[in-house]
Amino acid sequence: MAQAVERLGYHRLWVAEHHAMAAIASSAPAVVMAHLAENTSTLRIGSGGVMLPNHSPLVVAEQFATLEALHPGRIDLGLGRAPGTDPRTARALRRSADLRAESFPDDVVELIGYLLPRDRPGHPFATPGSGYLPQVWLLGSSTFSAQLAGMLGLPFSFAYHFAPDQLDEALSLYRSSFKPSMLLERPMVMVAVSVICAATNDEAAWLSGSTKLSILQRRSGQMGLLPSPQEAEDYGFNPQEMAVIDAAMASHVIGDPSVVAQGLEDLAQRTHADELMLSTRTHSYDARERSFALVADAWGLART
Repeated sequence: MAQAVERLGYHRLWVAEHHAMAAIASSAPAVVMAHLAENTSTLRIGSGGVMLPNHSPLVVAEQFATLEALHPGRIDLGLGRAPGTDPRTARALRRSADLRAESFPDDVVELIGYLLPRDRPGHPFATPGSGYLPQVWLLGSSTFSAQLAGMLGLPFSFAYHFAPDQLDEALSLYRSSFKPSMLLERPMVMVAVSVICAATNDEAAWLSGSTKLSILQRRSGQMGLLPSPQEAEDYGFNPQEMAVIDAAMASHVIGDPSVVAQGLEDLAQRTHADELMLSTRTHSYDARERSFALVADAWGLART
C-alpha cells in the first residue's frame, strides 16, 4: 500500500499503535515504519500514533531518531495518550499499574528534549540518531491534546474519522493557544477522515458494509477480523442497529469520485486544514487501493 500511494502522489502514510486487535496489524509502529520507509523513496512515513503512556520517552526518542537518521526528512512521530487497547492489555504494556495519562504533557516535553541538540552536559540523548529530528505531531480526539499541541508549538492532527463531535472546538482551541516554537512557527492542522471511494455510489455503500457490521461487533465485544461486505449484506440490520451505525458513520465520506471530492472539499473549507489524512477500511486490499487511486484522481494531488 505504501508503494501504491507513493506512486499516486500522496504525501504521508501513518500506522497506528493498537494491541490485541485482530483487525489491525500495527502493534509495533517503529518496526512497521522501518519496513515501509526502506521500500519507498519519497513518501513520509509516520506513527499515527505511538501511544506514549505505554513507553519510556527515551526509548521512543531513540527509535524515531534512528529512523530519521536512516531516512532523513521522511519520518513523522505522531504521539497519542490513549492506551490503544483494552484495560487488561494496557496493564501488561504500561510501566506501572496506573492507566491514567496525567503525565502525558511531561512525557512529551521529556521526549522532545532527548531529540534536540545536546546543550546540557550529562543529559541523556538519543543514540544513535543524535541531531536527527523527526517531525513531531500531537494526535487527539478532544480538546486536551489540541490545547497541549498549541502550547508546545507542535503540529496537531485531529481524529475526525472516529471522534467528530469536538472537531471545530478542538481546532479553534489549538489555533488560539498556539505559541511558536523552535519546531514550528505557525499552527499546522491535519484532519483524519474516513473515506471509501468507488466507481459508483452503490458500490461504495456496499463496501462500507464492512465498517457497519464491525461497529456492531465492537460494541458487543467482538474484536475479530474486519467482516466482508457480503457478511454485512447477509446480516440484515434492524432499525435500532442502523440508528447506531448512522450516528457512528455520520462523518464518513462515502461515494463515487465526485461525491467524495466534494465531501473532502467541504471538510477542507470548514476546517482550513493544512492536510487531510484519509482512513480507508475495506475488506479487500484491491478495493482499498482503488479507493485511494480514485480520490487521487478526483481530488487532484497536484493541488496539494
